[in-house]
Amino acid sequence: MKKTFKLSHPKLKLARLVDSIKHDVKKYIKRERNKTLPADVDFWDFDCKYGATEQVADVIHLSQINKCIDEAEQQKLESFYLEILVKPGYRTKKTDFDFES
Repeated sequence: MKKTFKLSHPKLKLARLVDSIKHDVKKYIKRERNKTLPADVDFWDFDCKYGATEQVADVIHLSQINKCIDEAEQQKLESFYLEILVKPGYRTKKTDFDFES
């Protein structure tokens, strides 16, 4: 998903529009996570970018998306850019530590 969301609508209030955007993002992530995994992949991972425009978008973590959307609302931006790209995720093996008490 590479999309510039507008934060203005002639009939909707800003709060409802922000809720709608958050819902669309959540629905997209859920749809992508439900796709079947290839044999060698452990989970679906996401690369995310957020910014006022596509040119100034910075890399963010998936868990920061709602916070960034709220930030755009508070700054009264006219629009913002959000990019969420799916990639295969691989679990890393944890190392065993010997804890002595």
